[in-house]
Amino acid sequence: MANIPQKTIHKYLRHNKKFPHVWCAGCSNGIVLGTIIRAIDDLKLERDDIVMVSGIGCSSRMPVYVDFNTLHSLHGRAIPFATGIKMHKPDLKVIVVTGDGDATAIGGNHFIHAARRNIDITVILVNNLIYGMTGGQYSPTTPTGALATTTPYGNIDPVFDICDLAIGAGATFVARTTAFHVTEAQTIIKEAIQHKGFSIVNYMSACPVIYGRLNKSGGAPEMMKQLRDNSIPLQAYEKLPPEKRDGKLLRGIIKNITRPEYTEEYGKIKKRFQQSVTEEEKNAE
Repeated sequence: MANIPQKTIHKYLRHNKKFPHVWCAGCSNGIVLGTIIRAIDDLKLERDDIVMVSGIGCSSRMPVYVDFNTLHSLHGRAIPFATGIKMHKPDLKVIVVTGDGDATAIGGNHFIHAARRNIDITVILVNNLIYGMTGGQYSPTTPTGALATTTPYGNIDPVFDICDLAIGAGATFVARTTAFHVTEAQTIIKEAIQHKGFSIVNYMSACPVIYGRLNKSGGAPEMMKQLRDNSIPLQAYEKLPPEKRDGKLLRGIIKNITRPEYTEEYGKIKKRFQQSVTEEEKNAE
């Protein structure tokens, strides 16, 4: 990626809009946005053929900055908004940018059923282990024992594994990557966008100002090193004995299968309905 000019990113941004951005120093959201844009550029997708949808949260500010069709929706409701867009115009590439709280707490039910239906949208779930913008509350992915503004003596809840949740709900493309592994992340996002069906990328990111400060995890450099050291690619993970897998995040494409896609199946229903109406009209004559 070193030979990719910065104008690759700049040409997709709305320069006259909302800059400077609202993200804290050291936040991984800029890295995530860069990998999404580079993936789109590599795929040679037209801007008018892309819709980026988000809910509420730090990462959900991304659509404000990009020159695509965009929709900044309600808290937890990005996926149903995206579903409506995809149902109305199935040829569009619909990308949801959401956070761990936005997608799996208030938006959890929508996440599950979009995966179950296998509707062709790509969800980039930026997982920083906490609610950042809305006050530092703990989220479904906050580690057990970790501190948040709503768990000042330690979180007692068990953690949602986003990838396991998506697989259990029926998602056909499931992957995990980190903000440290930008080349890997770009490749995975490209595959997720090209996948026909519901795709989810659990994108682990660093939040040094909220999560890092509360949990004494260090600043941005230290948290990026943690993403590097606490994760391992799928091929290496499978070769490790069970005792050496403990505490390691599995990175890579965990699931990639094919099954009927929702909007295509819905299109078949519409066609059958239209044919039945035509036959009834002929019979009435």
